[in-house]
Amino acid sequence: MPQLTQTLLLPRWLLTMKPGEDTLEHHALLIDGERIAAIGPRETLLAQYPQAERVELPEQILIPGLINGHAHSAMTLLRGVADDVPLMDWLQNHIWPLEKKWVSEAWTYLGSKLAAAEGLRSGTTYINDMYFFPTAMARAAIDTGVRAAVSMNVIDFPTGYASGPDDYIAKGVAAYEQYKGEALLDWTSAPHAPYTVSDETFIKLRNLAEKLDIQMHCHIHETAGEVSDGIKAHGVRPIARLDKLGLFSERMIAVHMVHLDEAEIELMAQKGVHLVHNPNSNLKLASGVMPLKALETAGVNTILGTDGAASNNRLDMFGEIRSAALLAKGITGDPTVASARTALEMATIRAAKAMGRGDDLGSLEVGKLADVVAVSLDSLECQPVYNAAAQLVYVAGREHVSNVWVGGRQLLRDRQLTAMDVPALLGEVRDVVACMQQG
Repeated sequence: MPQLTQTLLLPRWLLTMKPGEDTLEHHALLIDGERIAAIGPRETLLAQYPQAERVELPEQILIPGLINGHAHSAMTLLRGVADDVPLMDWLQNHIWPLEKKWVSEAWTYLGSKLAAAEGLRSGTTYINDMYFFPTAMARAAIDTGVRAAVSMNVIDFPTGYASGPDDYIAKGVAAYEQYKGEALLDWTSAPHAPYTVSDETFIKLRNLAEKLDIQMHCHIHETAGEVSDGIKAHGVRPIARLDKLGLFSERMIAVHMVHLDEAEIELMAQKGVHLVHNPNSNLKLASGVMPLKALETAGVNTILGTDGAASNNRLDMFGEIRSAALLAKGITGDPTVASARTALEMATIRAAKAMGRGDDLGSLEVGKLADVVAVSLDSLECQPVYNAAAQLVYVAGREHVSNVWVGGRQLLRDRQLTAMDVPALLGEVRDVVACMQQG
């Protein structure tokens, strides 16, 4: 890795996402090593740091790196294999059979690298991932330079990765021990869902999270069918079952959470659970829409994720930000719900809090890690600019992301990935997909 030096970023606008701070204009940001060393008026910082490398970013806005609150990175290799079908049909008749046949360490590594490349070109610097083969996920993050929360993923039935819950847990812990301390990695204890995990396994994973002091990551209440089936199997709704098992706390990152009643919303607020809204995946699978207004009113920390490329089919956090803002307005008939600022918070500072990384990620502040994204607003599609922050939500897209730094290391320069051989990566992907298509 090249030695990091002082770099002075000189944008037109700077949106720190620091609570209470509006968009700054004609300010600069100094990166020193892996952290943000200074933010201030452009001319002041130019005078104070004359030796710093200067990066002029005219008509561009700096924002914190986006945090994808829920993804299945390796499933980029399954993008488009089964569209326009319901969730359980999609899982049982398409995804799970393909995974059983093809998923391996090498397959997961390749798919995760492809996801990292797509994410970086979309302004995503951190991925809360959930999949099998955690060593492959960890290697892909380290090799591409993106941050990732690697899951110790567990389901109660065998796959090509593990024979059963204890085997999943043992392999997850072994991966954790192997990569513990890697600067780009966090870890989660990740029971897949209430319909694939037993009470006994849930308790083991709860205890594991407490022992290792890590977050939990689980799909919950994604569909109405999941809820009704849970009542048939256990006599109560899945959330009530998991609450009785002691699953809900500030450690829990609960994904989807579409079908909630008032008592469940209040419970989430009381327990400090973080909820991941996946608007586009939930729309595509017709699972429903998270009740964002009610959750916001209750004070629940809500964040955003893409879900996997097999169900979205894009790993596009700008798309999720826009969809979250528009859906909440359309569903409630209230145009003040999910403001542009709120939607951006869900992909930055709120997400950092959910991951347990609020002290060093999620906003552009002195002392925090220099995960920085530049978005160009100079194209005719983005002009004129009256409110740069709102422009990010309602006008700009991932194609306007120009430059990305992760921990002070520039990984995207003028839309070109700096740490990856893109032609070689695409060649590997095409070879694997050709093999899969041949059966």
